[in-house]
Amino acid sequence: MSCLGIYQSIKMSLRSIKSNKLRSVLTMLGIIIGVSSVIILVSIAQGSAKNVTSSINQLGTNLLTINTFGTDLSLTVDKIDQLSKLNGVKAISPVVSGRVNVKKDQINSQVSLTATNDTYSSVRDAKVTQGRFINDLDIEYRQKIAVLGSETASTFFGVDNPVGQYIQVDGTSFKVVGVLASKGSSLGQSGDNVIIVPLSTGQRLVKSTTINQVYLQGKSQDQMDFVMNEVERKMASLYPNKSDSYSVTNQQDVMDTLSSVSNTMTMMLGGIASISLLVGGIGIMNIMLVSVSERTKEIGIRKAIGAKRRDVLLQFLIEAVVLSSMGGILGILAGVGLGKIIASFMSLTISYSSSVIVLSFFFSLLVGVVFGVFPANKASKLSPIQALRF
Repeated sequence: MSCLGIYQSIKMSLRSIKSNKLRSVLTMLGIIIGVSSVIILVSIAQGSAKNVTSSINQLGTNLLTINTFGTDLSLTVDKIDQLSKLNGVKAISPVVSGRVNVKKDQINSQVSLTATNDTYSSVRDAKVTQGRFINDLDIEYRQKIAVLGSETASTFFGVDNPVGQYIQVDGTSFKVVGVLASKGSSLGQSGDNVIIVPLSTGQRLVKSTTINQVYLQGKSQDQMDFVMNEVERKMASLYPNKSDSYSVTNQQDVMDTLSSVSNTMTMMLGGIASISLLVGGIGIMNIMLVSVSERTKEIGIRKAIGAKRRDVLLQFLIEAVVLSSMGGILGILAGVGLGKIIASFMSLTISYSSSVIVLSFFFSLLVGVVFGVFPANKASKLSPIQALRF
């Protein structure tokens, strides 16, 4: 068929769709719902995955966490020093944690305490917005200074600048030297309701010199598997026959596991939404079959004046494809629009993917072709004499 013939077939298809507006809209509704559902559900799933990845990245980059269990397996200064000298290790930060009672004037609250060293800020990506972070001299001279999380600073000082002011930590006066940038919540825990003090000072506060947790930063992301093997070998030599009494966790492993779960969820949601596209395709086939029955006389006249079987086949096939493509376009617009409305009302992060949008549109076209073939084939096989008698 020539380009002119195809053009004429498209014109006839559009004329037929126009003459039955309500029926055409109802036919397209299945495709519209299907395409918009795929876009909305997949975009919400991808947005959630990005949120999780961002939360984990806020914990620090190229991060290994070493935990030991029990006071007899504490990480001493000597052992921490040996770990810091391993190949591929950029920085290491020992941590002593606890809960302390913080008071300022009439405000009293329980806050998470982190006692650590000066490298903690780079290892855990803890940026300071006001003042400074802990340094080596603070640890050496057991200085009673504190760096506050953004939420802690807001609780005790409101909009005032806390730097240079004093707070009571378990009854002892501490000078505030810095405020951290907000990190939000990571894996269900707030990273902003915290107070950070020098390691030596914190050990006195919690009345324990035991270090059971160390954060270790690798020099490069590509070397993290190698660094983890080095750390595990070193820990095995430091604690022989006690492999159940410590753990080495790679942040990348956590991210990979969560990404795998997110991808599975995205595929599952996309698959569920795609079912409505198939239902829309069945709707198109039903309407096209009705259309063939209604237009039997028209088909007979066209065949009688010289239209070939392929002309009739192409006309009805184009009609089905036009319906599904228009439904696909309207579905994309509805999906993007409704997605933004849902995201704003439910405070969700939504991430649109151009590949998902294009794929859902071409899938709607495919549905039109597949479900339009049977009615079009039926129309093309009609005998002109029987069609005219009808």
